[in-house]
Amino acid sequence: MARTTTVSDSTVVDAPPAAVWAVVADPTRTPGYSPENRGARTPHPGPLAVGEVFTGRNERFGARWTTECVVTAADPEQRFAFRVRAIGLRTPRLRARNASWEHRLEPVALPEGRTGTRVTQTWTDDRRWPDALAAVVDRVLTRSTFAAHQQRNLASSLRGLRTLLGA
Repeated sequence: MARTTTVSDSTVVDAPPAAVWAVVADPTRTPGYSPENRGARTPHPGPLAVGEVFTGRNERFGARWTTECVVTAADPEQRFAFRVRAIGLRTPRLRARNASWEHRLEPVALPEGRTGTRVTQTWTDDRRWPDALAAVVDRVLTRSTFAAHQQRNLASSLRGLRTLLGA
């Protein structure tokens, strides 16, 4: 059976798309809601544009690593996406297909005339490895499959985003 390479999850946040956009399009704010991200370096404060590059610091089960990412979509109040293009311990030196992340934002009507945002977060495994090799690597790195691990991370991340933005 082929491995799952894309997982998504959604939630409704009690904040307008502009407020959600300001958070998800600024990688320095990701540690405020992500279970694995520990920080980012960006070329400037605030939301990033297509083609801009940032580095992210991450931690899982005590292991730490750094990624180099390029923004692939930056549609204000609608969509922010990036692709991890390099990875390493302290410096992202290994250039290889890794993963892509996307946040889609849709306005939704809330009670009392307020506008909220449906946030859909998607992770895609961009590795082009044989499934058997990926299964072994996944078990070592996530104690499950990457898809199952990331499904849990997405749920946690969306809960964190709701909390950060006031549920």
